[in-house]
Formats: sequence, C-alpha cells, structure tokens
Amino acid sequence: MTIDKKYVDQLINVTSKAAIASSFLLGKKDKIAADQAAVDSMRSELNKIDMTGEIVIVEGSLDEAPMLFTGEILGTKDGPEFDIAVDPLEGTNFAANNLPGALSVIAIAEKGNLFKAPETYMNKIATAKVEKGLIDLEYSVKKNIENLADFKNTEPSNLTACVLDRPRHKNIINELSSLKVKIKLITDGDVAGVLLVTKPEYGVDIFLGIGGGPEGVLAATALDAYDCHFQGKFIFDNENDIKDAKKMGIVDLNKKYEIKEIVKGDAIFCATAITDTLTMRGIVTDDKLSFNTETLVTHKGSKDSFLGIKKMNISNNV
Repeated sequence: MTIDKKYVDQLINVTSKAAIASSFLLGKKDKIAADQAAVDSMRSELNKIDMTGEIVIVEGSLDEAPMLFTGEILGTKDGPEFDIAVDPLEGTNFAANNLPGALSVIAIAEKGNLFKAPETYMNKIATAKVEKGLIDLEYSVKKNIENLADFKNTEPSNLTACVLDRPRHKNIINELSSLKVKIKLITDGDVAGVLLVTKPEYGVDIFLGIGGGPEGVLAATALDAYDCHFQGKFIFDNENDIKDAKKMGIVDLNKKYEIKEIVKGDAIFCATAITDTLTMRGIVTDDKLSFNTETLVTHKGSKDSFLGIKKMNISNNV
C-alpha cells in the first residue's frame, strides 16, 4: 500500500517544528536541553496527526539524551497504523555549540515494515546504486574501494570516502590513506554522512564504519528511495545488548542486513536542517516570529517518487 501523500507535508511540519524548537538553544552549551526541546515539540506535533503511530526506532539513549521511547503510541488513533523512527535532534553536540550538521529526523512506514533495531551500534556501508555483490561489508576496505573504482571507471585516488572520526576507525582510515582515497571525516551525525552518497554533487562515493544502529535504520529509509546500496550489521558489546536483541526476536547476532530487510514497502523520510549542512541551509529567522526551514524529503511510494529539498516558512507557534 502507498502511504497517502498528505503525510509528507504533515511530517515536514513535524521535523520543522522540532528543528525550530531546538534552534532557540543553539550555542547554549546544553545538548540535553536542545534535545528535550526537539523531543517535546515532535511528540506534540505527532499527536495531532490522524494515525496510530508506534515508535520503533529511537536514537538518544546511547548518549543519555531525553527521548521518545520505544513502544510509545502517538497520533489521534484515528487513521492508518505506522511504524515510526525518530531522531529529534541528530547532532546534539552540533546544536550545543552552534556548529554545522544538526538535523531533526523522522521516518515512517506501514506497521511492521520498519526493522525494530536495538539501541546499539551498527557497522554500515553505503554507496549509490551498484551491481549486486560489488560492495559488501564482508569485503576488505581495499576490495570495496577497488571494486567501486572499477565500477566507476576511475582510480581509487579519485574516490571520496566518508568516515565518522572515531579511534575505532583508525584501521579503516589508514587503509583508505594507503589507497590514496580522499577522506571526509565527520565528527558526529552519521545520518547526514550516509546521505551524502545519494547524489554525485555531494562529492561522497562511499560511507563506511561503525555508527548508531537506530541512525542506520533512519538513513536506510532515505537511501531506499534513492535506490542506493546499504548494508548494516549490529554490534553487541555486552550481555545486556544481547539480551535486548533476543527479546526483539533477533536470533542471528552476526547477521548482515540488506536494505530491503530494514525497510519494506512504502516509506516517508524527512530531515530538517537546524544548522547548515552540506545539503541544506539551517533555520533562518529575522524576528523570531517566522522561520525559513529546509527539509530533505523522500517518499518512495509517490508517483513522482518525490525526492528533494522542500523550503517552508513557518510562524512561531511551536
């Protein structure tokens, strides 16, 4: 079933209002307060939508941020049933320090169609559309880069890889450097990082490395609309993570998930820029009464397969 296009505008409103609420706390050095403002706004706006929506993916507990919770039911309860994945403030440190890259993100799919990811880390790899079997998490960095270079009829030195700047990625970065690949390091926000593979003008050929599992599901929802390649494998570091995974029905803890296993059927994805990103301008206001927002939107099931950035002007009644 195709999700009604009316929900696109309603979800743009949800992330735009959450972004605006958080924008009042930009540069205040309080990431918890900035996140709470986005959470409160998102919950309020979602409860106005004619739907029965269940939160199945949240991001935030890994950094002890306030959050919507898994299993929470939102909406008027009068309408279709949806799975909802949220990250009300992606890049809490960016917002706290008024740095580029802060987003408010949501994705919805029909009930049962979003993978219920545990709140742990995920090893992930993403590119634009490639031949099946060309790029794989099981391959070495060298093999993936050489395969991608051959596919694009170029040299590895002409490729750009996006990697989260973490000590755990030292070996990946060293391997990329030995291949003369251009490296784009990001300090936070791997939803935004993954999305850079969607269009050539963004200048990123491959994303790889370990980031948030919930963020992986959110990013996969958008990548699916672009027909991109994505694989993810959850990382379970302790017994509690393993217990939680088994409670969620995950039997094979080493399973590699393809994009069609993460998001099935139709889905809508919205990400509103709070501060400037590489693809969008952040919240702009002259008088704190009205706000210009930019939101990256995908709706896989629409006839025009709506993809793109939508600009809005929203009055301050958040």
